Amino acid sequence: MSLNDVLDRIDTELDAATERLLELLRIQSISTDPAFKADCDKAADWLVADLNSIGIPAQKRPTPGHPMVVGHIGEENTEAPHVLFYGHYDVQPVDPLNQWTTPPFEPQLEETENGTVIRGRGASDDKGQLMTFVEACRAWKAVHGSLPCRITFFFEGEEESGSPSLVPFMKEHAAELKADLALICDTSMVSRGVPSISSQLRGMVKDEFTLVGPRIDLHSGHYGGPGLNPLREMSRIIASFYDEDSGAVAVEGFYEGVEKVPAELLRQWEASGFDAKDYLGNAGYTQAHGEKDYTILEQQWARPTLEINGIWGGYNGAGSKTVIPSEAHCKITCRLVGDMNPDAVRDRLRKHVEAQVKPDCKVVWNNDLEGSRASVMDISRPEFEAARGALSDEWKREAVFCGMGGSIPIAGFFKSILGMESMLVGYANEDDAIHSPNEKYDLKSFHKGTRSWARILDALSK
Repeated sequence: MSLNDVLDRIDTELDAATERLLELLRIQSISTDPAFKADCDKAADWLVADLNSIGIPAQKRPTPGHPMVVGHIGEENTEAPHVLFYGHYDVQPVDPLNQWTTPPFEPQLEETENGTVIRGRGASDDKGQLMTFVEACRAWKAVHGSLPCRITFFFEGEEESGSPSLVPFMKEHAAELKADLALICDTSMVSRGVPSISSQLRGMVKDEFTLVGPRIDLHSGHYGGPGLNPLREMSRIIASFYDEDSGAVAVEGFYEGVEKVPAELLRQWEASGFDAKDYLGNAGYTQAHGEKDYTILEQQWARPTLEINGIWGGYNGAGSKTVIPSEAHCKITCRLVGDMNPDAVRDRLRKHVEAQVKPDCKVVWNNDLEGSRASVMDISRPEFEAARGALSDEWKREAVFCGMGGSIPIAGFFKSILGMESMLVGYANEDDAIHSPNEKYDLKSFHKGTRSWARILDALSK
């Protein structure tokens, strides 16, 4: 099959492909708000109709929440590789609406200093990224009448609201969904114009605890001095989590399972064009504040963290109230890497806290537990190097294997439920403002992302 003819088709059909994306972006598929349930159904129906229109049999599958869209093509070609492509059609709420410069569900093309962008909610996360793959398949079908691989399409409608239906659906339909490799397009490039394959994702542990001191809030004039103050104790315990000199987490055993980054990956990261000054400046920082012996990319992608997400207690209203509070509260998350065990991390964290507690103070833990391991992809598989070569050819610079500081649970579910490796390739940029007002997706990302998937499918088929 001629790849060049497919790429030419993508180029000539860019305007039509963009209009299709704008049509999908007009659907207000906010999954977390029940008021938009009908819109989520409408988005699923739109995708089913679009896949069917290019000869890909697809169905809307019901769940207790929003529906899944599942389609299959090429099943008769048993010699071809079988890939599953995952994306999500639901989007984040648009609040605060007054900070949008254009209506979030009236998408439009806009000229910026970095070129033309597609402005609207879901443009980057994840409708624009999802449609890059669909458009690549559309072009293959138009040119050759078939696709170079067997493909399962799997589109979710609850990713932005915690995916409550995802795991039960995957378990029930495991035999239907299992493929040789999962492809996920819900990530970004490490730098503008640098094609990137995410090869590792950090895991997560969430915890929350309360320090309980006196039986009621006390008058600080009567008990200030002899009285134990839970907020003061909370501050002391939080400070004990960290080594001031190195910036490392000081919880005993915290780093068990953390692995050294291979030298070749470090080389790719160093050559990725990442601009530390811009990265820090965009957040209003003048310097990095993590572990002192590691670069910013290592800190972000390959090192674990212990973050305080919220502290509260006592009086928080207007003016002053002179009390020693009865309770202090703290929310914590830990980002995990390598082979760190979420349960072991939680146990060590709790042991550390409880060892710090003074008499007349007790710890109460929130036992609504969440935790997930980090995902590390097996980039020694030949598909990964084939995809990296395809991306390098399209973007005219070396594609890199990068990490991600966040978590994408679906990659872990593909591994644990379906025994399937995931390849994460995305074309978003860091300034796309996903989850924020004025979300956008570069038209170049949409165009070259589509061309990239065509090249990747061609490379995987050989």
